Amino acid sequence: MAEPGARESVLSTEALSRRFGGLAAVDRVSIECRMGEVHAVIGPNGAGKTTLINLLSGDLAPSGGRVFLRDREITGLRPDQISRLGVGRSYQKTNVFLPFTAFENARLAAQSRLPTSMRFLRSARTYREVNEAAERALAQAGLRGREGVPVAALSHGEQRQVEIAMTLATGPSLLLLDEPLAGMGAEESARIVELLRKLVTDHAILLVEHDMDAVFAVASVLTVMVNGTVLASGTPAAIRGNAEVQQAYLGAEEPH
Repeated sequence: MAEPGARESVLSTEALSRRFGGLAAVDRVSIECRMGEVHAVIGPNGAGKTTLINLLSGDLAPSGGRVFLRDREITGLRPDQISRLGVGRSYQKTNVFLPFTAFENARLAAQSRLPTSMRFLRSARTYREVNEAAERALAQAGLRGREGVPVAALSHGEQRQVEIAMTLATGPSLLLLDEPLAGMGAEESARIVELLRKLVTDHAILLVEHDMDAVFAVASVLTVMVNGTVLASGTPAAIRGNAEVQQAYLGAEEPH
């Protein structure tokens, strides 16, 4: 039973593992993501961070362990099934339709929630709820006024915002964000950090990110992975003060 005042658990794992031959890319990882919290997963190259997100989103099947979305076990479900249960994700490489406008990208994502999404003869413009969901998602992602701009003409940071808008358009309660600040300058990074602060009010967010300044600015909980295992998990202050973490990661010359 949750303690009084405790945040709602949205996602949890029990001894989640993924092996590739003799390599344990993720080895018995147990984590929990709660509503209203940014849970950041950090670690050096090869730590298993992206593999972990792929397991949570269904892009990879686990070799062992279990995944729960609230009280429902989702271990081994397909990505589309997990997405429909309220999980949205972004990728390391921006995954958008460059020739389409920001609005058209968001509308495509929203339209995927329709039971009739594969009926191609009806104009997308006639789906009022879909259009409203797309507009709402773009506003949430900080793109008001940029709806009609082709994504190819947007900055890298804005393209990342479009990708986040696409996840929001599907109505998720959990966001899995894989390095959303990758390749950004200071100004764009600050804009995404502020966006995450706003989104976490109504979502649980699992964030994989290499920008430590951003991580410590926005995360409530940090989990440090090394060689597929959890080295430490706790508040930002606890992680900063952890000698093992400092030696394994935070003190590294080239963190990822």
